Amino acid sequence: MKHLISPMDLTQEELNELLTLAQDIMKDPERYRKVCDGKKLATCFYEPSTRTRLSFEAAMLNLGGSVLGFQTADSSSAAKGESVSDTIQIISYYADICAMRHPKEGAPYVASKHSRIPVINAGDGGHNHPTQTLTDLLTILELKGRLDNMTIGLCGDLKFGRTVHSLINAMVRYPGIKFILISPEELCIPAYLKEEVLDANGISYTEVRSLDEVMPELDILYMTRVQRERFFNEEDYIRLKNSFILTPEKMKLAKEDMFVLHPLPRVNEISVEVDNDPRAAYFRQAGFGVFARMALIILMLGLKDRIPQA
Repeated sequence: MKHLISPMDLTQEELNELLTLAQDIMKDPERYRKVCDGKKLATCFYEPSTRTRLSFEAAMLNLGGSVLGFQTADSSSAAKGESVSDTIQIISYYADICAMRHPKEGAPYVASKHSRIPVINAGDGGHNHPTQTLTDLLTILELKGRLDNMTIGLCGDLKFGRTVHSLINAMVRYPGIKFILISPEELCIPAYLKEEVLDANGISYTEVRSLDEVMPELDILYMTRVQRERFFNEEDYIRLKNSFILTPEKMKLAKEDMFVLHPLPRVNEISVEVDNDPRAAYFRQAGFGVFARMALIILMLGLKDRIPQA
C-alpha cells in the first residue's frame, strides 16, 4: 500500500483487512496509542477542510504520532508558485506519510510520482475522496452489519461529488448492490461512471428526479450538498441548491432500519429536525472516520507488528 489515490488502489483483501483493523481499534483504542510513536504525518491541504484534516490529525495523535503541515494554499509556498511535485519532495524529508487535499484533479497522483513517502489522497477536485469512502464503508458495516445486498440512494450533486464517485467505485465490488441515483438533470452522474463502472460491472441502477418516490426502497440514503465551488456561475447554483431537501416528512416514508449518511458539511439539504431521528447517522459517520484513518495509517506505514498483543 505505497500510495492511496483512488479506492481502487486497495485490493478487496486489503480493504477487508483495513475495515477489520478499524473495528478492532474501535473496540480497544488504548492498545493502539503508541503504534505511531516517532512517526510524523504531513497534512498538505490546498483546499479548506474541517472533518478530513482534523480527523487525519486526530488519527495520528491517537496513534502516538505527530502532525505538521498547512491548512490552505495561501499559507504554503504554493502562494509563491511552488509546484506540487517540488512541495512533496521537500515534505518527504520532514514526514513519514502525507495526506493531501487539492482542488485540481490528479494533483495527489502527481505528488505520488515524486514522493519518497506514502501519499494519501484526501480529496482532489470532483474526482476522488478515498478516505471518505473508507469512512462510509466502515459506517455502513457498523450500522447494517454487511456491505452487500442493499439498495443505496445517492442524492444531490452526483456530477461533481467526489465522495459519491469514490463510493460507487468501492461498492461495485460487493454482490447484490443496487444504486438509485437521485439528482437534478444538471447534476446527474457523469457518463464515464455509468459506462466504465456501473455498466461494466453489471450493477443495477436507476436515475430519478424525485426523492419521495424512492424513499421506501432504500437501505442507505447518502445525501450530498450542492457545492457552490463546483459551479461555473452563481445563477445555476442558486437555481439548483434547494432541489432536494430531506425533511422529517420524507423520513416517514423510509424503512425503520434505513440510515442517512452525509460526508458533510451540510448546508440546507438535510433539515436540522432530521438530526433527532435515530436513523440520522452522519455525525456518527464523521466519528468513524478517525478509526478508518487510524487503520489506514498503520497499514500504509507497515506498523502492524507494533500493535501489542490483546
